[in-house]
Amino acid sequence: MPEHLPETMRASVLIKQGSLVVEERPVPRPAADEVLVKVASVGVCGSDVHYFKEGRIGDFVVDRPLVLGHEAAGTIVAVGAGVPADRIGRRVSIEPQHPSSTSPQTLSGRYNLCPHMRFYATPPVDGAFAEYVTIQSHFAFDVPDSVTDDAAALMEPLSVGIAAARKAEITAGSRVLIAGAGPIGILAAQAARAFGATEIIVSDLDDRRREQALKYGATSTLNPRTDDVAGLGLEVDAFLECSGATPAVLSGLAALAPAGRMVLIGMGADAVSLPIPAIQNRELVVTGVFRYANTWPTAIDLVRTGRVDLDSMVTGRHGLDEVADALIESTQPTSLKTIVSPGL
Repeated sequence: MPEHLPETMRASVLIKQGSLVVEERPVPRPAADEVLVKVASVGVCGSDVHYFKEGRIGDFVVDRPLVLGHEAAGTIVAVGAGVPADRIGRRVSIEPQHPSSTSPQTLSGRYNLCPHMRFYATPPVDGAFAEYVTIQSHFAFDVPDSVTDDAAALMEPLSVGIAAARKAEITAGSRVLIAGAGPIGILAAQAARAFGATEIIVSDLDDRRREQALKYGATSTLNPRTDDVAGLGLEVDAFLECSGATPAVLSGLAALAPAGRMVLIGMGADAVSLPIPAIQNRELVVTGVFRYANTWPTAIDLVRTGRVDLDSMVTGRHGLDEVADALIESTQPTSLKTIVSPGL
């Protein structure tokens, strides 16, 4: 390790469900193919909130102390033996994945589906609510000076929107319905617009979230309490389900045109009964996204060229001592993206 780097760092650690403490931990040492990043910004994700409040997400259970946070950016301050030294000083956005290099899914290009994946803030792998993290060099993407640290961190959730837009085959002139106007729904709307969609309809129960959607690419909004989404005859080309709500899944599926595509993004019920005859007779495609693969260059270019706006989505900022406050704040309807800045 370079002499000017400290031996220890501060990290916010989830000790158990609902309990966070700031600990002094050794600064991690980069492996041969890794870089050490001094963390500048970390976005708060709904998965962080689930681990904090419930101690688990599905089969992933917090059974030992865990550092949360996976939407991260910062500056490279040290490199492993196999990484060129000229990367030191580069500002980077972190793709928080470490797949096996030899699994069939990785070799096919779908490394996000690698069964041996080690992913930030997914038990037992520590995340980025810390002053320093390591990541493989090829998953630390250089960002231009015009891209802020906050925007660099939010390339991660934007990548979910990009992955969904690709799966939905959104292109010039597409008509898109999005259920849920939370952070991922807003980013999905921005990605759909960047991919060429000319009509983007966003559905959400909350008045304020629908208003926000109109600022970020939605051409119109629907309130599922009062609007019959399934019965409006929308006939959209693509439906991006970001809410996880079963009624939204079913109404959105009914709103698809023949040969339309539904992409499941939000985490909801373990099982939903779908209208199989409608799927068969209308040749609908039902699929999902699990994280992302090969999205970072696109995300960086969309932000660099101004086609996606991430900075204005930041609605709150906290230091490592206030991670619990950041997690709670991120669940409020007025919040889009809350940032944790370890340097505060």
